[in-house]
Amino acid sequence: MNLLYLGLAVLLILTLAAGLWRILRGPTPADRMLAAQLFGTTAVAVLLLLAEASGQGAVRDVALVFALLAAVTMVAFVRRSWTQDPEDEPYGDP
Repeated sequence: MNLLYLGLAVLLILTLAAGLWRILRGPTPADRMLAAQLFGTTAVAVLLLLAEASGQGAVRDVALVFALLAAVTMVAFVRRSWTQDPEDEPYGDP
């Protein structure tokens, strides 16, 4: 069973090549951010698989911290890149 978990972890790491390609070639910043979110999600999945394979519960805690950081990063990106209507700008031209 441990070999299965390790094989799945390697497969997930190999799928990050597609995410790396999207980060490098993404046409918009949103595409790049979603690819970075893929990296975070995959890291959590790999850590959970490795925790099961090794039997160490502390690795699960690290995976939870990564999941929280990935969510906070996405919220920060959305708040920073959200564009408002020009009429809503407080310092816009009259």
